[in-house]
Amino acid sequence: MEINIVFIVILIVILSAGFVSAGDIVHQDNVAPKRPGCANNFVLVKVPIWIDGLENTEYVGVGARFGPTMESKEKHANHTRLALADPPDCCSKPRNQLTGEVILVHRGNCSFTVKANVAEEAGASAILIINNQTELFKMVCESDADVNIKIPAVMLPQDAGSNLENYINNNTRVSVAFYSPKRPAVDIAEVFLWLMAVGTILLASYWSAWTAKEVAIEQDKLLKDASEEFLQVGSAGSSGFVDINTMSAVLFVVFASCFLVMLYKLMSFWFVEVLVVLFCIGGVEGLQMCLVALLSRWFQRFAESFIKVPFFGAVSHLTLAVCPFCIAFAVVWAVYRRISFAWIGQDILGIALIITVLQIVRVPNLKVGTVLLGCAFLYDIFWVFASKWLFHESVMIVVARGDRSGEDGIPMLLKIPRMFDPWGGYSVIGFGDIILPGLLVAFSLRYDWLANMNLRAGYFVWAMTAYGLGLLVTYVALNLMDGHGQPALLYIVPFTLGTFITLGKKRGDLKTLWTQGEPERPCPHLQLQPLQQKD
Repeated sequence: MEINIVFIVILIVILSAGFVSAGDIVHQDNVAPKRPGCANNFVLVKVPIWIDGLENTEYVGVGARFGPTMESKEKHANHTRLALADPPDCCSKPRNQLTGEVILVHRGNCSFTVKANVAEEAGASAILIINNQTELFKMVCESDADVNIKIPAVMLPQDAGSNLENYINNNTRVSVAFYSPKRPAVDIAEVFLWLMAVGTILLASYWSAWTAKEVAIEQDKLLKDASEEFLQVGSAGSSGFVDINTMSAVLFVVFASCFLVMLYKLMSFWFVEVLVVLFCIGGVEGLQMCLVALLSRWFQRFAESFIKVPFFGAVSHLTLAVCPFCIAFAVVWAVYRRISFAWIGQDILGIALIITVLQIVRVPNLKVGTVLLGCAFLYDIFWVFASKWLFHESVMIVVARGDRSGEDGIPMLLKIPRMFDPWGGYSVIGFGDIILPGLLVAFSLRYDWLANMNLRAGYFVWAMTAYGLGLLVTYVALNLMDGHGQPALLYIVPFTLGTFITLGKKRGDLKTLWTQGEPERPCPHLQLQPLQQKD
């Protein structure tokens, strides 16, 4: 495996969106004015349609700041006939007689509150406003508007409104209903996503620690044999790993920010296609490395026999056997990634890539880990929250959702469909929210094993628990914010890093952890023989 290829993808992966999300249903807005009678949240509204008594389709609109709150249960929502406004803008009294119908009107020529008041006085039971764009628009109140409005007001996108107009103009009976279901307090998708994130770090940490232990045992054998090739083999054993230093940890924020802005500015269909290709390359590398490491326990002979391949050098027979499957898996996912269950393939490739990154990239000590996570902490907060001041929207969330690309988000996310959510959608977590704290957790287990600490006396259990609790708090905040994307590192870093530093200080190991890091010696439980000069 060529590590350079992996690192092209690692750069993309770590610099991509790092946040958790479940989708926004309630849209908070502190800019639009609120006052009595005009204080509703902007909620998404389901608008099911019946054509000649048969259920046809369902549109999604947005409720107004004024009017009554929306019914939350479909069974309590009334099916009401839809009528066209005459004049279409409903800025003056309609010419047609209304007896409780929902009136369909066009946006423009007067304010939203004027339209709603005119419709209510004419006998309409609700007003459905067609926007003049394909997007939805927040309907607010003017400072001097009459907001004593008793009928609900919902805006539909332009294409949905045009379809309804065509049905009515063709003398078709059209009925609609309004309701805005609430998300469940906890969806099972969040539980599985939590288990996936924690389990991925757990597996990667044990693999990383096991590899470090094998290297230590090999060094111990060389010491026993008084081999002159000790230094050469020792450096070769570690050549497959990359230790992060303080400078690279600081530069992470700079490169991450530049890359994120580039994604934001260039976000389009073709750019997401490039990300998909890069993700597939990284996924193939990760899946191949994980499968080879797993299968080499049973096919050791094939794993240790090599063949020279042009451009790649010496490659094991086991790698050659596994590689076609990995490539085929990634290609099939890329081609069929828009089908409903494609998230399974994306998660498999993503988990394999994350485990591989945590195996290759290593934090040498707590100092580097603190700088890395501290910078990532500030990076996450700025691009999720503070970027709204500069770009008028959250850059991180826009990039992760793949806005303006026509795609359902970028691929550098673990995602699971929200199974019991009436709004559907996915719960997602960015790779960076697993990889970055995972580097510190993997370091803790390597330190425990090389220092011959058991689980109770070591740092790994505490670090792993802290990560799990931090991610749990993230999901609690996510639900309190009605599904609005949260910077997961805002909660994970204080838990993980705070626990590690506090425990190290309490045990008196902080100075060693901070500077020295992993013990630079073979496993203490191995009895080393003193070197003797041969005659």
